[in-house]
Amino acid sequence: MSQQQGKVWFITGCSTGFGRHIAKHAIDAGYKVVVTARNVDQIQDLTAGYEENTLALPLDVTNQGQINSAVAKTIENFGRIDVLVNNAGIGYFGSVEESVEEETRKMFEINFWGLMHVTNAVLPHMRSQKSGHIINFSSIGGLTSFPTLGYYHATKYAVEGISESLAQEVAPFNIHVTLIEPSGFRTDWGGRSSVKTDTAIPELKQSPVGQMLNAVQQEAGQEAGDPSKAAEAVITVVEADKPPLRLLLGEMAYQAATHKFTNLLANIEEWKETTIKADFKK
Repeated sequence: MSQQQGKVWFITGCSTGFGRHIAKHAIDAGYKVVVTARNVDQIQDLTAGYEENTLALPLDVTNQGQINSAVAKTIENFGRIDVLVNNAGIGYFGSVEESVEEETRKMFEINFWGLMHVTNAVLPHMRSQKSGHIINFSSIGGLTSFPTLGYYHATKYAVEGISESLAQEVAPFNIHVTLIEPSGFRTDWGGRSSVKTDTAIPELKQSPVGQMLNAVQQEAGQEAGDPSKAAEAVITVVEADKPPLRLLLGEMAYQAATHKFTNLLANIEEWKETTIKADFKK
């Protein structure tokens, strides 16, 4: 077994989507893998036949007790955690004006606070072993925004910002942080993994809000992204000597990101003089 294959992975949200695909690929690659989901019955098939190198644990990332228990059981069984994949998350569709606070707060609890609570439970072990790699699932929606996804974007922008700070803080301990930023993939993200607002403002139906909702519904199951190839990309990043802080996944993600930052740079340069004049004179 190679040194790479000896690594222990801890993956959240393995019942469907990216988490399930990453777990399968990591197990097939010979890694030790801890797969987690709110309903542990939905992930038992992933570990069947691989009991020596795998562990299936119940984990709701909004439950601190379950987080502590899952991390403790991982350390008890495998002695370390080398790769943390923070994949668990949900989406929410609705204009900023229509969105329901109770639902959007729930999304923040999962997408942001859940991710951070798991991270903070794992970090002491990574610091102690002076190595590790944290994979935080963001989105192309963590870099650029679209109508009907304002609160979802807010959760992912938060993940982006804290991951940048975290990467600088843990670098002295030989711990890497990578943000994964996919565009549309066939993970049923727009279906069972998302909530759509029940409220509706008539004036918005014919606006970009309504158009975006219709586009998402029509594209469901036909997205360009292949989640199996995304899982392969994550393993490639983990095995890299110098892993990136960010990895875009999907052609649409590449196009949207380059469009955003090309326009952003142009805007910065256009207003450069006004920007610089805001300082005290030297």
